[in-house]
Formats: sequence, C-alpha cells, structure tokens
Amino acid sequence: MSNQEVYRTTNTEPRFFYGYIIVAASLLIILLTYGLRTSFGVFFKPMMNEFEWTRALTSGAVTLSMVMQGLWGIFMGRLNDKFGARSVITLCCFISGLGLLLMYLTSSAWQLYLFYGVIFGIGMGGVFVALFSTVARWFVKQRGIMTGIVAAGIGAGTLIMAPIANWLISVYDWRVSYLILGSIAMVIGIITAQFLRRDPTQMGLMPYGQNEKKGENTSPSVTEGLSLKETVATRQFWMLAMVFFSLGYCIFAVSVHIVPHIIDLRISATTAAMILAVSGGIQAAGGIVLGGIADKIGNRRILITGFVLIAAAMFWLPPIKSVWMFYLFAVIYGIGVSSGGIMEPIIVAELFGIKSHGLILGVVSFVFTVGGAIGPLVTGYLFDLNGNYQIAFVLCAVLSIVAVILGTLLRPIQK
Repeated sequence: MSNQEVYRTTNTEPRFFYGYIIVAASLLIILLTYGLRTSFGVFFKPMMNEFEWTRALTSGAVTLSMVMQGLWGIFMGRLNDKFGARSVITLCCFISGLGLLLMYLTSSAWQLYLFYGVIFGIGMGGVFVALFSTVARWFVKQRGIMTGIVAAGIGAGTLIMAPIANWLISVYDWRVSYLILGSIAMVIGIITAQFLRRDPTQMGLMPYGQNEKKGENTSPSVTEGLSLKETVATRQFWMLAMVFFSLGYCIFAVSVHIVPHIIDLRISATTAAMILAVSGGIQAAGGIVLGGIADKIGNRRILITGFVLIAAAMFWLPPIKSVWMFYLFAVIYGIGVSSGGIMEPIIVAELFGIKSHGLILGVVSFVFTVGGAIGPLVTGYLFDLNGNYQIAFVLCAVLSIVAVILGTLLRPIQK
C-alpha cells in the first residue's frame, strides 16, 4: 500500500498516539548522548593538566569530532529517509559509546583525536538528524512543542550529566568517569532505539493533526517537498545554513570553554560545572515552552529572538567576575540557545518540506557542526594568543548579530 493510500484510508487517530512514544524515546537518547557531548568542558582541564596540552590542542578534539559528526550526519540522514531511525540510532549509540569507552586508554594526543574526535564524532553523526527528522514526520500539529520537548533533552543532558561527570571525576578520575558514562549511554541508548519507527505509515497511521485544518493538510506530507538539489539552488538554504553555522560556533565555543574560563577566575570547578548545568536546565525548559509558543506566533520570530539574546549574553560575558552574574548569564544564554536550537528541524520542514527532510536536515546540520568544529578551536587559539577570552566571546556576539540579520530576511519559498 502506498503512502497516499494510507492517508486516504486512515481517517481517525487512535486514543493513544504512538508518536508520543517516539518523542519520549528520542528525548532520552538525546539527553544521554548530547549530555555527554556538552559535558566535555568538565573533562577539559583534568585532561589538559595531566598531559600539559595547550587549550587549542585540547579543543582540537572537539573540532575533529564536530567535523566527523557533520559528515556522518549527511550519510545518516539519507539512511534515515530510507530505513528509519531505529537502525540508525542503534548503530550511532554503539559507536559513540565505544568512543567514550576507549577514552579510558588515552595517553597521548593522537588517541584523544581518534577516540573522541573520530569514533565518538561518527557515532554522534546520526543522532540529531535521525531523531528530529523522525519527530517531524510523526507530527504536523504540535510539531513545534514536540520538537521542543526532544530538544529539551540537550539542555537536560547538560543539567544532569555535567554535575555527574564532575562528581565522578572528583571521586575517581576522568578516565574511569568516561568508562562509566560511556557504558550507560551505550546500553540505554541501544535499548531505547528499538521503540523508534521511521514514520506513521509503517503502523498504518497518519501524522498527528495532518487533516485537522479545514480538512486539508497543514504541512507537507511525507511525499511532498523539495529534493536536496532543488533546495541548495535557493537562497533561503544558504541563509539558513549561515544562521546555523553561527549557532553551532557559539554553542560549542561556550560549552567547551566556559568552565575553564570560570575556573581561571578562581571560582571552584564545582561551581563552574553547576553554571554550565544551569544553562542546560534553562535550555531544557526553554525548548518546551518556546516550542509551544512557536506553534502560535511563528518559528522565525522565535529564531530571531534567540539570537538577540545570545548576542546580548556574549557581549556581557567578558567583564563578568562574580558568581551570581555567571548564573544570570547562564539563564539569558540558555534561553537564547534553546530558541535557536529547536528551530532547525522545524524551519527545514517549513521551508523545504518533508520529502527529503532527513537528507536536507543532515546537510544543514553539517554546516552547524562546521561552526561547532571551528568555534572551540578558534576560541582556544585566541586564548593562547591573548591570554584571555575577551576577543573570542565578542566574536560569538558578532556572529549572533549576523544570524539575526539573516533570520529577518528568511521568507517561505514561493512555489
């Protein structure tokens, strides 16, 4: 039976929609994987001090990891369009968990780059693309809030995993901490992935809210939308790509370097980890709230507001010295990041449709990861060059302003 036949013959929704299982499973997987990704800053100084590495060299592992994540994400986006998230996420959780387990053996820089940069990066490649593309396929109505709930896992993962990682390091060391956390992420991730399904048609269902608006589709069906070739020929694609390049740059520059920056000011490592965790908690709550608001006022407004907040926070960050100001920064920055983060899969669907959503999202996510790869490396280099993060943080603010301008110019494609 074709997709179109399923849409014509399925007129009612069951009392309990399986899409909510998809959202819950995606949330847990995102929490574990991205919680460990964004907690690298907690491991940063223990590793750097043990091996006497520079900040640029240590940051380079994140850069390589982001490049591998982005490249692998394009390939995994295509596989997700064809086979679905269950197979993709099972593979990704195994590979990313393996990379973290191998971190226990690290004794030189090339091993850090291999285990974290290459293996963990490849494992992370399909996580974002597969999960968010799957949620977009399952929901038309409530797409914003459901995407926000899953995106909240990124912030919740930081909120939960950063303090846990800091505690494990204080009790054991950073090697054993990676061994423990990698084992947990691999096992739970693989088990949870078995609940995922590519799209509702595999279960004889329709996307939630597909025909509610005046008896017509409120969003493109799984057979509608642009191909990747058609998409890259539009100026909207390139503007959107630059917007998310800026987001990736800022997110990973801050997540990797904010804890070392705070410790440099003679604030305890525990407090620094808690500030990072608070930022994650705000991102989690903000993702849910702002996803619901986006369903009502529009996705572009949320995206622009987010970058305005990121720019304000990054301009304010260099002169901050006291703990309460760092917590306030974490709140403002966290809201801004959550505003931008939840919009990526939604705006891709809004502008380019669902037909090749996984592949297109994979390409946009690749550009995001290029920004995420360059951000920590440039930030570490600027610190080594100047002895502080002042210029590096201002650069993040400038990129956020560029994203605001481009966001205001985004318009739906006239078909």
